[in-house]
Amino acid sequence: MRTVARRDGGGWVLNGTKMWITNGSRAGVAVVWAKSDDGAIRGFLVPAGTEGFHTVDIKDKLSLVASTTSELVFEDCRLGEDALLPAVSTLRGPLACLSEARYGIVWGAVGAARACLEAALEYSASRVQFGHPIATRQLVQQELVEMHVAVNNGLLLASRIGRLKDRGRATAEHISYGKFSNVRMATDVARRARALLGANGITLEYPVMRHLVNLESVLTYEGTHQIHALVLGRALTGHPAFE
Repeated sequence: MRTVARRDGGGWVLNGTKMWITNGSRAGVAVVWAKSDDGAIRGFLVPAGTEGFHTVDIKDKLSLVASTTSELVFEDCRLGEDALLPAVSTLRGPLACLSEARYGIVWGAVGAARACLEAALEYSASRVQFGHPIATRQLVQQELVEMHVAVNNGLLLASRIGRLKDRGRATAEHISYGKFSNVRMATDVARRARALLGANGITLEYPVMRHLVNLESVLTYEGTHQIHALVLGRALTGHPAFE
């Protein structure tokens, strides 16, 4: 939280930068969290084109290449009082937004894993070795079954969290559980699928390698795998271990 906001007459002045912001250069409005001069965490709506605000796209990515990712730069960016989100003064505000994004990942990981499983099923049925499709081989069937069970367990988990969310009963720990489990599951399924496809698994003819490199990023964004482990560890033991 290095971006700072200070009061200036009837408005605010922002200074600092934000990294790895999805659609940063495409969005019409940026939602920016900053530490104010009274120590509170404040949220601001900053329209694109505001004087003192510009973006720089991050180039040469090997993962999530279809997503525009940007750095946001604030240099004496002046905002009116109406830019302030009035009901937020702590980290609870931005963390509440994270829970929504993390919930989406719980489902998105299942989708990526299912695409990899379907590609592996189709490939193993058509790839012939020694006169037979590789789908007839015991070791290949073992891999496919492991992947199938993992994907459907992830789907059941996402559905359960969704039902809790619909009832207003989903907690941050539930969502961390889903993100922790399903992203790990999807990464494992993608790696198994890549191996079943052999060298074909690294080509863009199949979706597997694309999902695999993207999932490597998903492991760390919206809270790293380790941070979600600590969230769950605190829930299990009652002791925070973040320091």
